[in-house]
Amino acid sequence: MRKFVVWASELDARLSRKYGREIPKNLAVESPKLDEIIEAAKILGMKIVKVEWDKLNPRVSGLDETLRAKGMLVIESKYGKSKSLRLIAQKIREFRKSKRRKK
Repeated sequence: MRKFVVWASELDARLSRKYGREIPKNLAVESPKLDEIIEAAKILGMKIVKVEWDKLNPRVSGLDETLRAKGMLVIESKYGKSKSLRLIAQKIREFRKSKRRKK
């Protein structure tokens, strides 16, 4: 199992790679919430080691307040960081799609 840090901004489709987005834009989600990331990681069998709700990724500190996604997790996963982020983003999209259908 590998441990790594996941910032909410790494999954945010509104950000460029320069400002910390780690996955391709077509796979990223808009304004990911830390709760969504935690729920997705747990469903995917990843272990949440640590949660910091008010941490801000240093890469986004110069951006407009509306683009700053606060929150950081330390996750333990059997996959690497890149694959884990892709799986989490995919799961968040599934959550959001199912919530839209219920309305």
